[in-house]
Amino acid sequence: QVHLVESGGGLVQSGGSLRLSCAGTGNIYRINKMAWYRQAPGKERDLVATIQRDGETHYPGSVQDRFIISRDNAKNTLYLQMSNLKADDPAVYSCYAAVQVSASYDFEYWGLGTQVPVSY
Repeated sequence: QVHLVESGGGLVQSGGSLRLSCAGTGNIYRINKMAWYRQAPGKERDLVATIQRDGETHYPGSVQDRFIISRDNAKNTLYLQMSNLKADDPAVYSCYAAVQVSASYDFEYWGLGTQVPVSY
């Protein structure tokens, strides 16, 4: 069994910064692709950023200049450094990981999410 647990969420002021973490625990042989998603109330879940095991990153939306995704492979941990938080950033942020539980088997896992409200 594999678990992804996010932490670091909480109320932050507009223009402020926050760092989210997502720790993977359990039967992990290797974690390949990891990602952060977010979902605001009444909206669909959006991809925020992805990072491959070799560190290659991708930011599909408009957060590239403000958010930085990173990971620590030795700790099976994913990070999201968020800066200059804006009006469209409040959401529940969830992490995703493509996990190999052995050399032959891989599965996708999601964390439960951490809330990031922004005050103005």
